[in-house]
Amino acid sequence: MASQTDEVVRPGGSSRRSRITPEREREFFDAVLELIRESGYEAVTMDGVAAATRCSKSTLYRQWKTKPQFVAAALRARRQGRFADVDTGSLAGDLRKVATVMGERSGRDTRLFQALGHAVTVDSELRGALRESLVAPEVAELEAVLRRGVDRGEVPAGHPALPFVPDMLFGVLRMRPVVSGRYADSDHMVRFVDSVVLPALGVDPGADGGGDPGSDGGVDRRGA
Repeated sequence: MASQTDEVVRPGGSSRRSRITPEREREFFDAVLELIRESGYEAVTMDGVAAATRCSKSTLYRQWKTKPQFVAAALRARRQGRFADVDTGSLAGDLRKVATVMGERSGRDTRLFQALGHAVTVDSELRGALRESLVAPEVAELEAVLRRGVDRGEVPAGHPALPFVPDMLFGVLRMRPVVSGRYADSDHMVRFVDSVVLPALGVDPGADGGGDPGSDGGVDRRGA
């Protein structure tokens, strides 16, 4: 069927490429990224994606000439930020909300970063696509959160810690599985904001109703 193979067979046995719908393209992209999460970039093949999506391998190769091009396209298709709607009225509240959102998807996003592994260090297209899709949009929205805090007078514009807030948040998100063997869930991320990020900015963690940064905070101590 054309819906399964994305090819239409002409009389006489020849075939032509059918139009790939946006929904079908999204299915291809979702499949390749999930296979990368499960098995790692090096283990994923166009044959495997074709089998997972019930299409012909030639369909994938005609649309995307190589695996790196295919994966880069899948990454760029995911380009989106997640903090655009964060605006609680205070910098502490905003950063806690950002931390919560980051923690909610840390397993999937961190697994993808880890699974891409060495490939992004040697392939500039993949590296650029990863930054464009998963890093740059969220950094831009996080910087907007920080600018609002400056505009409200909660932190001085020239505070030396401001440029390092994205490094701190994204760093703990990516490194916790390496250091502790657990993903940085929402509880862990909020505690990190209260214990590290807000004090670094000179913002009182308790001024906005935050929890006691010295308490356990209900963190799930089980492995991810």
